Amino acid sequence: MLHAAQPTDAGVARYVAAATIDQLTRGWRVVVACPSGGQLAAELTAHGVPRRHWPATRSPGVDTVGETQRLRRLISQVDPDVVHLHSAKAGLAGRLAVRGARPTLFQPHGWSWLAARGATAYGALAWERLAARWTDVCVCVGEGEATHARHRRVGTRHVVVRNGVDLANFAPAGEQARAAARDRLGIGHDVPLAVCLGRITRQKGQDVLVTAWPQVREHCPTAQLWIVGDGDLLPALRGDTQPGVRFVPPVTDPRPWYAAADVVVLPSRWEGLSLTLLEALSSGCSVVVSDIPGLAEAVTPGLGARVPVGDSRAVAQSVARRLGDADLRAAEGRAAALAASAFDARRTYEQLAAVTVQIVTAHFRRSPMHNRSD
Repeated sequence: MLHAAQPTDAGVARYVAAATIDQLTRGWRVVVACPSGGQLAAELTAHGVPRRHWPATRSPGVDTVGETQRLRRLISQVDPDVVHLHSAKAGLAGRLAVRGARPTLFQPHGWSWLAARGATAYGALAWERLAARWTDVCVCVGEGEATHARHRRVGTRHVVVRNGVDLANFAPAGEQARAAARDRLGIGHDVPLAVCLGRITRQKGQDVLVTAWPQVREHCPTAQLWIVGDGDLLPALRGDTQPGVRFVPPVTDPRPWYAAADVVVLPSRWEGLSLTLLEALSSGCSVVVSDIPGLAEAVTPGLGARVPVGDSRAVAQSVARRLGDADLRAAEGRAAALAASAFDARRTYEQLAAVTVQIVTAHFRRSPMHNRSD
C-alpha cells in the first residue's frame, strides 16, 4: 500500500498519519511518499510508518513534471498493490504517473476547483474529469464533497467515507480542566473567548472573522479572539489587527484550545469535512460555522450556529450571542459531544480499509494471471 500526499501539516497530514498507522496495525505493508519536514513526516517517524521522500510543492507549476517523474520512479520501486493519492498535488502527479496501471484511490480532501478562480478553476475541473478515467475509487470525506463531484460531472465511482475523530482523545473538559487550560495559555478565567484554528488562508475565512470582530466587541467589550495557525493571509491580517485579536503559531495539540474556548468559529468558504470541526464537537464546544457542505452536514440544530458564507455581520451576531449566554453554550456543547459519536474515527478507518480491499480484490480478479487456466 503506497500513500502519496503533499500537504505536510494540518488536516490532510493528520488524516494520512492516522489512516496509515491504522493500516500498519492491520498487518498491511504500508509506505508513505511525502515531503520531508512538517507534521506528517514527524508523525510517521514517531509511529514507525515507512516513508519515502517525495519533494513536491503544494501548487501545480513548472516543477510538476519533475514531481510526477520522481513519484513514478518511487511507485515502481515500492511496487504496491494499490496507490492511494491524497489532495490535489498527489492526485495530479500520481494519476499521471500510474494512468490506471495499478488500482488507484484518489481522496481530494476538498476539490481543487473550489480553491481556484477563473480559468484556473475551469482547468482544475477539466483535469478532474479527465483523471477520473484513471481513478478506481474517489474517496469523499463527506456527503457534500461527493455531491460537488456529481454536480460537476466528475465521473468515477464515488464512495463517501466520512472523516472521523478520536472520541477518546477529544472529550469535553470540565471546569477544572478549562481553568487549567486557560492558565497554561495565559488567558483570564473570565474572559469571553472565541477560538479559530486552521491554516490562515482564503479557504478558512479568517478574514471574515477579523472583519466581524469589532461588531462582537460592541456587545462584549472584553471579548478576545485567538486565531491559531499560519498561512499566506497571516501578514495581511496582522496588519489589520483589531482590538482583542491575537495570533498564535500552529500547534500540534489543539486540545487546550478547545478546553479554553467559549465558542469555536469556522468561517470557511469551502471544506471537505473539517477535522477541526469534528474535534471541537467531540470536545463539547459550541460552534459557529459557515453554512457550507463539509460543515453544515455535521452541525445540526442545537449544536451551534450556521451562518451564510462570507457574512461578517451574521458571524458577529452568532458569536456575540454565545459569548454572552453561558446556558446556551453549555446546552450546545452537551449536544455536540453526543452528536460527535456519529463520527467515530474507528468507523472511518474500518470503512477505508474495506474500500481498499475491495478494489484490490476486483483488480486481482480481472488480472490475466487470475483468469488463466492451468
